[in-house]
Amino acid sequence: MTTSPAAPGLDHPLPPAGRAANPLRRVLSHAGYEARTTLRNGEQLLLSLVLPALLLVFLAEATVVDVPTDGGLARIDVVAPGVLALAVMSSAFTGQAIATGFDRRAGALRMFATTPLGRGGLLGGKIVAVVAVQVVQLVVLGGISLALGWRPALAGIPAALVSMVLGTAAFTALALLLAGTLRAEAVLAGANLLWVLLLAGGGILLPGGAWTSALPSGALGDGLRLALGHGDWSVWPILVLSAWTALLTWACVRLFRWS
Repeated sequence: MTTSPAAPGLDHPLPPAGRAANPLRRVLSHAGYEARTTLRNGEQLLLSLVLPALLLVFLAEATVVDVPTDGGLARIDVVAPGVLALAVMSSAFTGQAIATGFDRRAGALRMFATTPLGRGGLLGGKIVAVVAVQVVQLVVLGGISLALGWRPALAGIPAALVSMVLGTAAFTALALLLAGTLRAEAVLAGANLLWVLLLAGGGILLPGGAWTSALPSGALGDGLRLALGHGDWSVWPILVLSAWTALLTWACVRLFRWS
């Protein structure tokens, strides 16, 4: 079987004329496009990597901000999991909401839904792209944290991964819910405002009040702090994140509009 040469902007040959690539290849190709677009966008890069990195260094080194260090933990042991939780929220929620909102306004979602990629492939590509961006965040922010003296509890890594997966699912569903129901300008303003509010008082970066543990932001932050600080499996954050994921996914399926 012969294939056509690669088209400009693609890193693989085109399938034979008249035949679409297989579904997995279509999803991965779209995921690569989404991930490259996110990492090349200055605003998204600022929210996903630059601000979390600056907050990580500032909170770990500056003593002007009080960081609760119960259980004999060092500042960096509390700050690093919170910054990773913030990075997850940034890539899964803010970036996806804004990008999908403007894609919807431009008619790109409706166009993709009529191509061989389809709606399922489009959503699958977005999810894979979020995971790819989070791998970059984990490498960069985890590396900076280790250089600052962070020593995570290795026994808590499985619990941390479960919290990150559930947090990603919940915030991605929230992003699609906003992007699929509001105008693009409202999505831009609402996503940035909600990011700031959850950062300031949602219990994600540092431990908050008891009520914040019922928010997806507080549950994600608490789950990562307990797992990576003490090596504990905590049931409550996982239950809260699972409930938010189910509720937001249900609402997204019912209310999302493609155009």
